[in-house]
Amino acid sequence: MSALLHYHLALLVRSQRWLPPVLLYAVFLCVGIRSGQPVLDSLGFASACVLPVAAWLVHICVTNEPSAARNCVAAPAGSARAHLACLLVAFCTAVLLGTVAALLVTAISEPASSDHQVPVPRPAAGFAGLLAMLACALLGTAVGALTSRPLLRSTGRAVPALVLAVFLALVLAGSPAREALTDMVTGSQDGAVRIPLLPCATGAAAALAATAVACALTSRRD
Repeated sequence: MSALLHYHLALLVRSQRWLPPVLLYAVFLCVGIRSGQPVLDSLGFASACVLPVAAWLVHICVTNEPSAARNCVAAPAGSARAHLACLLVAFCTAVLLGTVAALLVTAISEPASSDHQVPVPRPAAGFAGLLAMLACALLGTAVGALTSRPLLRSTGRAVPALVLAVFLALVLAGSPAREALTDMVTGSQDGAVRIPLLPCATGAAAALAATAVACALTSRRD
C-alpha cells in the first residue's frame, strides 16, 4: 500500500493536474477572506471551499493513469487496493490544503463574533475550523468517489454529476458539510465556538461508504 500511495502521489504531482483546483482554492480564499474578519466566519468559508477541491482532486487521481498503466498496477496489487490509494492521495492532498488555509485564516482573522462584540478564543476557533474542514474534505472525497470512475466513466457525465453533487452537498439539509458550516456561522453570531464533531463523524461514514462502493465496483468494471 505504501508503494501505491507513493506512486499515485508522484503521478499527481508530475501530471500538474493539481494546479487548477489548488489555484481555484487560492482564488476563493483571496476573494472571500480578508484580514480582520471574524474568525469563525472566515474558517467556515475556507472549509466550504475544500469540498469542491477534494471532489476535483479525486476525479483527477482516479483518471490520471492510462488504461494500460492502470492494468499493470492492478495486476500485482489488485484493482480495489489501487483505487483506494487514489482516493487516499486525493483526500490527504485536500486535507493538507485545508489545514494550511485554516491555520493561516486563524492567524489573520479577528478572534471575535460576527458583530465584533464578543471575544472568541482563537485556539478553540482554529480547532473547530480544522474539524469543519475535515468534514468538508471527507464529504468531498465521497462525492468524487461516487461521480468518477468506475461508477461514471464518461467525462460528459462525470463532471456535471460532480458539480451537481458538490452543490447539493453544500446546501441540502442534513449534509455533514452544511451542518459543519452552520455550526461555524451560528457560533460566530453568538460568539460561542461549536465543535462540529457530529458532522465530522457523519462525513467520515459517508466517505467510508462511498470508498467501499467505488473500490468494490473497480474490480468488476475495470
